[in-house]
Amino acid sequence: QVQLVESGGGLVQAGGSLRLSCATSGRDFSLYAMGWFRQAPGKEREFVASINRSGSSTYYADSVKGRCTISRDNAKNTVYLQMNTLKPDDTAVYFCARGTTSLPRGRHEFYYWGQGTQVTVSS
Repeated sequence: QVQLVESGGGLVQAGGSLRLSCATSGRDFSLYAMGWFRQAPGKEREFVASINRSGSSTYYADSVKGRCTISRDNAKNTVYLQMNTLKPDDTAVYFCARGTTSLPRGRHEFYYWGQGTQVTVSS
């Protein structure tokens, strides 16, 4: 059984920061790439960032590049998303997901998904 649980969301003013966490239940967490997506009301799910299984490679969407950092702690079975200089457009439910390829970018390259954590950025 694979379970992913996001936390760390909340309400923050524009320009502020948040760090999201995704705790997983898997025994083989270190064997899989991980990623973050987000979905705003009325919008499709959007890729944010991904990280390979060792943490040596990362990839970011242009919309968050330079403002977000994805990282992982394989000993804790946890992946993080540090978000800085937040904008109202960052408001969305943020989802953690386990990848099926080395450095996934598309929804079809992820298999297991968490329930999401709400991030709201006020102007």
